[in-house]
Amino acid sequence: MAMLFDPTIYDNLKVALENQLYDLDNLDERVRVVNRADRLDMAVMSREFALQFVLAGEDRAKRIIGEIKLDSSLRDLATELLELQEGDPPGCSLRLLFHLTVGDVEAECPRIEAAVRELWGTELSVTQTLLFVYGVERGNCGCRDTVELRFNRRIDEEQMNDLPELLEHMLLTLEALEHI
Repeated sequence: MAMLFDPTIYDNLKVALENQLYDLDNLDERVRVVNRADRLDMAVMSREFALQFVLAGEDRAKRIIGEIKLDSSLRDLATELLELQEGDPPGCSLRLLFHLTVGDVEAECPRIEAAVRELWGTELSVTQTLLFVYGVERGNCGCRDTVELRFNRRIDEEQMNDLPELLEHMLLTLEALEHI
């Protein structure tokens, strides 16, 4: 008797995110997917899926990259597969990232945070990480800013219906960041 494959929470969410983002790319032509990563870390048996995309259109002044990351650990997988009842319920971590260049850090970073907070509220953890090349005048090349939004809880299939709204908010965020 053949055993049926029962996809994990991670697998189901990953496929749903992929389908919706590629539909926004191929069917709706609202975004262009520019990078995709699907990693399995054998040392700690964790999985990470990431899709990067930009708003469609050649006339975009800034190329701000949106990125959605889904993570699952060995504990998540074991809790789900062994149907363990103790501890946290199984789920995945979801992070949203926006990669952009800022010229005037002191002026632009607070505006970026305000724009993100206006769209996402205050419940999410927002971190801006700046990267610049030492010895290069920042006024000439700018700093790379990675804006990361973390949710205060894990997600599972119960949030599957929220994914289209989440992606729509990401697109609104990309549009808002273009105007900073």
